[in-house]
Amino acid sequence: MKALVLAAGSGRNMAPFSETRPKPMIHVAGRPILYRTLSMLKESGFSEVNLVIGPHADKIENYFGTGSFMDMTINYNIQKKSSGIGNGILAAQKRFNPGEHFLLVYGDIVTEENVISGILQTFAASKGPTAGICLVPETASLGNVYLDNAMNITRIVEKPGRKDMGNYVLAGIYVLPYEFFKILGGCGGDMKKALAVLVKKERRIKGSIMEKGWVDVAYPWDILAANKMVMDTWQTASIHQSISVRDAKIKGPVHIEEGVEIRSGAVILGPTFIGRGSYIGNNVLIRKYSSLGPDSVVGFGVELKNCVLFGKTRVGRLSFVGDSVIGQEVDIGAGTMTINCNIDNSDIKVMINNKSVNTKINKLGAFLGDECILGSGHNIKAGSVIQPQTTIPHHHTFPKSGR
Repeated sequence: MKALVLAAGSGRNMAPFSETRPKPMIHVAGRPILYRTLSMLKESGFSEVNLVIGPHADKIENYFGTGSFMDMTINYNIQKKSSGIGNGILAAQKRFNPGEHFLLVYGDIVTEENVISGILQTFAASKGPTAGICLVPETASLGNVYLDNAMNITRIVEKPGRKDMGNYVLAGIYVLPYEFFKILGGCGGDMKKALAVLVKKERRIKGSIMEKGWVDVAYPWDILAANKMVMDTWQTASIHQSISVRDAKIKGPVHIEEGVEIRSGAVILGPTFIGRGSYIGNNVLIRKYSSLGPDSVVGFGVELKNCVLFGKTRVGRLSFVGDSVIGQEVDIGAGTMTINCNIDNSDIKVMINNKSVNTKINKLGAFLGDECILGSGHNIKAGSVIQPQTTIPHHHTFPKSGR
């Protein structure tokens, strides 16, 4: 069986990060989401994978190349237009052979554990189309499924917009027959319609229940949820022998890569990730669920809490970054504070595509796109979205001239 991973999606609700990278290249727990997906496939016995890529494809190709560093072979397929999941699948049809089934994985989902083997086992028993399904608390914006007593999917309702539906949803992982390409083409690339036709034709799609955590990374704050879910699985510390530590305190399941320098007085509480070549200054406090990408620089007296930094970012001295996601190559000036709550402790609202979205989270900081420059002395309002390459001057006082 061959594997197909959809990695062309930009994610219109993922600004400011989707403007400079495909959504599967968003970082969670120190690695791109796509890295975790490919690792699952490798662990499940797949040595070759077909990737569908689109806008900002160079970000994927430059990171993964041929796949040799993961002991895999990656075949790239271009989706020329951002025209939906179905057309992405059709872009790779030539890679597959009539009469065989293929594994389809959406590239923007994060799971607590490797779920590929479980879905393959379900397929081996059923010998027919199979879909991963999971339980989630909120289903109004996802693909709801109806199940019979044998766990067969008998009906799919895509994004019903209602809260009174069942709690099982499609998890974005399928085993499908080659004929699904023809069905999909006949439905104009509409995945929802094609799945409905497949259900009617086969009289069911076998449901494979995923019992562990699952996050559909649809909004910027979902990055924090996925990051926490992954880090909660860490049981032990992993600290590279090359790091330089001077009188610092490291406690819990902390993952630190090679070439990291940690100065005296620093306190690092796991689960936390610190990428290769990073610098942690004197008296820095890094609290749990913080993920620092490679070549990050954290200045004197900074506090980091439940935040994701993609890498090559500098956080100036005496700053606080909490419940926030920071893109790549961002420069945060000294004394910058991300405010992470409303004064009345109400839910944080974020402007997404010129629309205010209630996150239903009462602790949430800011979202800074790649290559932002923030001058010193700023207080960033909770739920702020700062677009890539934005420069905000220092916040300072002008002295009066003369006497």
